[in-house]
Amino acid sequence: MNDAAYKAGADRLAEVRRRIAGAARASNRDPDAVTLVAVSKTHGADRIQELIDAGQRVFGENRVQEAEEKFPALKARHPDLELHLIGPLQTNKARDAVALFDVIQSVDRERLAAILAKEMARAGRQPSCFVQVNTGEEPQKAGVLPVDVDGFVALCREAYKLPIVGLMCIPPVDEEPALHFALLAKMAARNDLAQVSMGMSADYETAIKFGATHVRVGTALFGTRGT
Repeated sequence: MNDAAYKAGADRLAEVRRRIAGAARASNRDPDAVTLVAVSKTHGADRIQELIDAGQRVFGENRVQEAEEKFPALKARHPDLELHLIGPLQTNKARDAVALFDVIQSVDRERLAAILAKEMARAGRQPSCFVQVNTGEEPQKAGVLPVDVDGFVALCREAYKLPIVGLMCIPPVDEEPALHFALLAKMAARNDLAQVSMGMSADYETAIKFGATHVRVGTALFGTRGT
């Protein structure tokens, strides 16, 4: 990695962290209560290494197979890395996901919950789990419908003993995200869940205002692919 690449990555990371801290303080929150998840999908290990060298330790990937190509070697070099699965999880990839990821943010159906419980017991490893909520009730999008959240969280906890720590959402692109962030935070509080993953490059400051504990930022950190 050349010095220019390192400086560009470090500068982008510093700017995002500055904005996170500003948004948190404006809402009378501790900036340290907000975890920046650097979304590294489609970017190679060299680009990820730039941010690691600049101090970033939490990363998010959308696909198990892509993460398997990049992160085992990175984790071997940097044992303190934390890797989140933020994309839909197919049941046939559950075993691999349990082995590689530290957090699974996309638990969204009972069959997946059952298989994750089985794989966690087999592996003796329990990645923290978020329930993904389809706050916009979009038919093409994964996630539990808002009306079903309470029952699904209880099912995951009681029937499958999954380590559910929070809720996650991806608002519709053509709607005001604040409405969805407020809804997700309300549902999390109602279910005694302390963590909410919401907000991406375009709206993470708004998400922090509504209580986001995790923001998933890709483009603002890495630029578009190839830049």
